[in-house]
Amino acid sequence: MNLENLDWFIIFGYLACLILLSAYLSKDQKDLKDYFIASRKQNSKNLAISILATQCSTNSILGAPAFVAFSVGGGLGWLKYELAVPLSMIVIMIFIYPIFYKLKVISIYEYLEKRFDLKTRLLMSSLFLFVRVFATGVIVYSVSIVIELITGLSFVYSVLILGLITIIYDILGGIKAIIYSDIIQMIILTSVLIFILFYLISIFDGLRSMFDYFPEQRNINLNFSDHGLGDGKEFAFWPMLIGGFFLYLSYYGCDQSQMQKGLCAKNQDEGQKVFFLNGIFRFPLVLLYCLIGVGIGSYSQINTDFISSLPKQDGIPNFNLAVPIFLIENLPIGIVGLTLVALFSAAMSSLDSVLNSLSAVTMEDFIKRNRNLRNLSVKNNLFISRLITLFWGSLAIILAFYVEDISSNVLIAINKIGSLINGPIIGVFALGILTKKINGTSACIGIIFGFLFNLYCWIYLVDISWLWWNAIGFVVTFKIAVVHNFLFLKSQVNKTSIWSLKFFKKLHFNFTWKTRYYILFIWSILIFCLIYFL
Repeated sequence: MNLENLDWFIIFGYLACLILLSAYLSKDQKDLKDYFIASRKQNSKNLAISILATQCSTNSILGAPAFVAFSVGGGLGWLKYELAVPLSMIVIMIFIYPIFYKLKVISIYEYLEKRFDLKTRLLMSSLFLFVRVFATGVIVYSVSIVIELITGLSFVYSVLILGLITIIYDILGGIKAIIYSDIIQMIILTSVLIFILFYLISIFDGLRSMFDYFPEQRNINLNFSDHGLGDGKEFAFWPMLIGGFFLYLSYYGCDQSQMQKGLCAKNQDEGQKVFFLNGIFRFPLVLLYCLIGVGIGSYSQINTDFISSLPKQDGIPNFNLAVPIFLIENLPIGIVGLTLVALFSAAMSSLDSVLNSLSAVTMEDFIKRNRNLRNLSVKNNLFISRLITLFWGSLAIILAFYVEDISSNVLIAINKIGSLINGPIIGVFALGILTKKINGTSACIGIIFGFLFNLYCWIYLVDISWLWWNAIGFVVTFKIAVVHNFLFLKSQVNKTSIWSLKFFKKLHFNFTWKTRYYILFIWSILIFCLIYFL
């Protein structure tokens, strides 16, 4: 595929502007709080948009339409996954976020040391680093295959170009530049996605006509008897609802890459609004790129040469490239460049946030614990943090070459990786919040068993939907920790480190916040109704 000069000008102009923006904002960085949490001065709207931009990654832009249009067992059933988002946000706003904000932490795993002990904190930090860097490799892979497609460069050079640009941008800008650039990227991305959808609708002379060409079996079929526990229904209703609840609870509430932006809020009220806004606006965004998947699927029905035009991967069409191939084949000069900028925006808005959070956890939980590094100057701490960002970015580039072995769909790949550990992670935090007697040793044993059991499910219990791993990991972690503590330890932890349910009586539960919780619950019901009748 060859782009015109105007397309190239738009793409490289955009990338250059990102680097200049991050360089400009880097002048305000004075310490680690500036670099990692923007000195806690951000408002809820900016942070909510930034988190939405991170969620709307290239994996979503490429993977969701491909899943809806072509994946076996796919179709619009992916929207069932969104039912759990508002419900998980309610739990995060009430029980999880206030703890982190009141403790004034940079790394959320510091809470685990206060509640349990140091080894629990370091174990959870290590798991976060391990899982998230692999997921970052998926992000690099997904956009690099697009660069390879549109430039003719080898995959190796494509990965290096994306990785190096993003690393430079991240090292310079810190979290403040990430937030501001995410806002710009979100405007570009949503504008382009809306344009693509209307262009697809115009091909069929209307939305109803577009759905008429969409294969009937790929529409939503809410069958409440399907359970995904050996019935061959990987994307059944119950694993997507229950598994999705634990996935989002873990990802938004107990994952440094998302919670770190909530910690940038200027006060607790603004921080809680961040999750409220995400609970409302995430579904319309997901619906937007799923409808694009409907359009691409319908387009392949009237244009039988489209699928054969997709690049082959092991002799099979790479459906992850369906969206960029459609754009290149159909859109005019300049518009193609702008749409590809949107894909770059999606990739960078995810990649930069993750690299910054990896650096934050490494610095706060490991580097600063070294006796020889505790008394370093503020300037040296910033320098080391940037070196750590460079390290994690380089490692993500290396891992990008191994993504193909996980799943043929990038959206499934990144969710599958996370589902191995999401349940055990929320299980440990739940032990800290809901129990008094469980100590760090029991919590660590619980999460190890939870992770290993999920890994066992991946290798041997292949008939169980991977969506269930999120719930299974939680239950195994919680139960093993309780049983181990009862049988072997039976000792209470220091009461000064306990965060019991009594703590939440002091939270901000006025009429306004109760109303917002009700709104999210009603919104979840409305999403269900929309999916049911779609």
